[in-house]
Amino acid sequence: MTDENTPLASDELAPRLMEVFALVGPLYRRVLRKVEQAEPIEGISVGVRAVLDLLRGHGPLTVPQMGRAQALSRQFVQRMVNDAAARGLVESIPNPAHKRSSLIRLTDGGRAAIDAVTAREYALLAQVRGDLREADVQTCVRVLTRMLEVFDDVDVD
Repeated sequence: MTDENTPLASDELAPRLMEVFALVGPLYRRVLRKVEQAEPIEGISVGVRAVLDLLRGHGPLTVPQMGRAQALSRQFVQRMVNDAAARGLVESIPNPAHKRSSLIRLTDGGRAAIDAVTAREYALLAQVRGDLREADVQTCVRVLTRMLEVFDDVDVD
């Protein structure tokens, strides 16, 4: 048994990371399902929610930039942008850096929509038991970030 403060060897680390991955997949799908269940009320699909959240955090972006940031195909992101635009949640503006690729930005309605969705999600997440410490969350984020780095080169198109 390895001491909890000693870094794991690769052959020990891989099965432990697989345990993490085995939890992340179902958790991710359940969270997405919860968002989808609320769609009739809020009118926002999981894909549109992802676009709105990305734009809120990063400001105006092109569709290819959003696709790369989310590791999603440009075509899928374009469909989500089109859905969001049809609902008045985003708008296309000129891109001074590239005339053929417009920037997409949130409208006031889009900002209000993503703020409402996020507030509902925070309320759900606040139900997680309170015995977790900041160090626990930092460690979790560190582990998941390291795992994500391994797959940075995965091509989604």
